[in-house]
Amino acid sequence: MTGPSTPPAWLQQTEQRLLADLPEWFTRFAPPADAERRAAVLMLLGEGDDGRVDIVLTERSSRLRSHAGQVSFPGGGLDPGETPEQAALREAWEEVGVEPDSVDVLASFPGLYLSPSRNAVTPVLGWWREPGELGVVDPGEVGRVVRVPIEELVDPERRFTVTGPSGYSGPGFDVADLFVWGFTAQLLAVLLDAAGQSRPWDESVRRRLPMRYVLPYLKPGGRR
Repeated sequence: MTGPSTPPAWLQQTEQRLLADLPEWFTRFAPPADAERRAAVLMLLGEGDDGRVDIVLTERSSRLRSHAGQVSFPGGGLDPGETPEQAALREAWEEVGVEPDSVDVLASFPGLYLSPSRNAVTPVLGWWREPGELGVVDPGEVGRVVRVPIEELVDPERRFTVTGPSGYSGPGFDVADLFVWGFTAQLLAVLLDAAGQSRPWDESVRRRLPMRYVLPYLKPGGRR
């Protein structure tokens, strides 16, 4: 692809659609007013060399003490004085080499509170106006980075319901040899719905959470 690109109309309308019909998920996990730890993630979409719109996903390093090997968006904690948008762009640069000046921030979604990590997380929606090379910059944080076409994420054959410990149930995606579940899968589902890109899929298709993700919950003092 050559030259800058502009986001499709359906992506530009995503924030308006989301706020007009805010999913219950956002109210159920609204951050407490006194949340001390704040973070941001970058949901970065762009146009690939094949002309398809895709989104950047990372696989967390297997060396991490928490959430090792899980799929996530680039992101992390806010530095003093940073806005969520600034933090999301900085983290994407530090983790996978996305040049901040190449991204147009389109919207910021309502914050979500992740009780296991005690983080109030702001999802930031961005358009990669001038895509460059992606790569793992910090192997201590990221094991792999991929650009996944949106049309693969909305393929009904790639969607399923994840079941796990303590009655957990949530959306899942099977793309690019990644098992996407939890916060990232829920946020992807919300994004696709709000963007008007989702296609009907069989929610009765269930897959168990792989044991590598279950084990941390089974250890004494593990996350609940």
